[in-house]
Order: sequence, then structure tokens, then C-alpha cells
Amino acid sequence: MLRCFVLVLALAVPLSVSAQERFITLASTTSAQQSGLLGHIIPLFRQQTGIDVHVRAVGSGKALQLGRQGEADALLVHDRAGEMKFMAEGHGLDRREVMDNSFVLVGPKTDPASIRGHSAVEAAMHLADKKAPFVSRGDDSGTEHMELRLWRLADAKRPSGENYFQTGQGMMETLTQAAHRNAYTLADRATWLAFKDRKDLIILVGRDAPLLNTYSSLLVSPAKGVHIKAPDAKVWHEWLTSEEGHKAIASFHIDGEQVFFPTSTKPRG
Repeated sequence: MLRCFVLVLALAVPLSVSAQERFITLASTTSAQQSGLLGHIIPLFRQQTGIDVHVRAVGSGKALQLGRQGEADALLVHDRAGEMKFMAEGHGLDRREVMDNSFVLVGPKTDPASIRGHSAVEAAMHLADKKAPFVSRGDDSGTEHMELRLWRLADAKRPSGENYFQTGQGMMETLTQAAHRNAYTLADRATWLAFKDRKDLIILVGRDAPLLNTYSSLLVSPAKGVHIKAPDAKVWHEWLTSEEGHKAIASFHIDGEQVFFPTSTKPRG
């Protein structure tokens, strides 16, 4: 009988410890996850605060929707228009710009649409005019919204037809499709640098003002339910824009290159 009691007690201890774990749920854009940034900064945050961060990596549109539904405590997204709408509708407590990187247009080395050396808007004009093969996220992400903005700035309709593919997936999967189809696509620089299966793809357009890519942290309103971990989410939110958070973000490199720049610093190039 005593042996059974000890066994039950031993089994109960891990459950008790697990129940006391402090964590928040973060709905984040896939680029922050797939580039490796979150894998770099979350352990540093956990070490400093004792709070873990469980990530749901989706497109920015989906992340904002998860916030509306109360399925996340905080968001890390890059869709300014969507973010402002989220806040105006009362779904969030606070919004802070956290960091920048940039988008890049990548495509085949042969560059059949001749976009190399042009501005981003001019490149979009060429891609539309020549009906060049293009792979789009097509997933309501911040990247897709930037792509749509480029078509509008170029006074071009969103392409359609057999040379325009929509993956409905994240950045890595979309880059893989572009590489295998020898097509053009729009990507964030960080995920591009982390992407290894490039085949004949190269960066053709980058370092252009319209391609600036700003990420923001949003706190989900606790009015979404008692399950929202507002105090711990606020610790994360404030850490991201603190000196320690800035150091953590700036210390993330891919192949020796810094790819995310905290809002207190100016992106190079």
C-alpha cells in the first residue's frame, strides 16, 4: 500500500511542476520563426524572465485573426494596415514597432523579365508586362500584402493565369516552389538567407525604400477571456523594445550578416 502511495506521489510531482510553468502564446509571422530569430531570442527572454513563449507561426493575417479570437496572448506581425485595424477595433491593448528588415525580389539568374537593376516598382511593372512566372504566398500574410502593394504601385493588376502560382503556405515553402519552378517571388531577406535550396535563384532587387519590412508587437486585450495571460505577455512586449531585447535581436545573424534591426537602430544599406 505504501509503495502504491509513493508511486502516485512521484507521478503527481511532474504534473504539479508542469502546471506551474509560466508561458505565453505568441502568434507570429512565419518569417520570424523560419529565419531562426525566435529560436534565438526566446531562450534569452526565458533566461531573463522565467517566462517561456509558445509560438504559433502563421501569416500575419492569420496571426491577427488568432488575436481577434483570443487564441494568443501577444502577436508579432508585419502588416501595418492590418495592425492599425486590429487596434482600432479594440482587440489590442498596445502596439509597438519592434524591428525592421527588408523584402527582396528573387528570381532566376537568367532574369528573363529583366528586373535586375530596377526599382521594386519598376520590377513589378516588368513582371506584370512580361507575364513572368511568379510564386505568391497567397496566404493573407504580410508578405502577400506587400506583394499586392507593389502591383498597385506599379499600376498593374495582380497577375493570373498559368504563370502565377499561389502556395497558400509560408515563406520557406514558397521559396522552395519558386526554386523548383525557376520563378520569381517576393521574400523577406532573413528567410531568404536561411533558405538553402536556392537552385538558380538569386536576389535581383533589394535595398529599395518600398521594400522596408517593419515588425510590430501587439498585446491582445484581456477582454478576450480570463485565459489571456496579459501580465506575462506585457513582460514579453516590453522586453522586445527594451535595451536587452534590442541586444538580443541585433545579435541574431545568418551567415555572419545581421538581418533584423531594432527600431532604435537604422538598417544598413
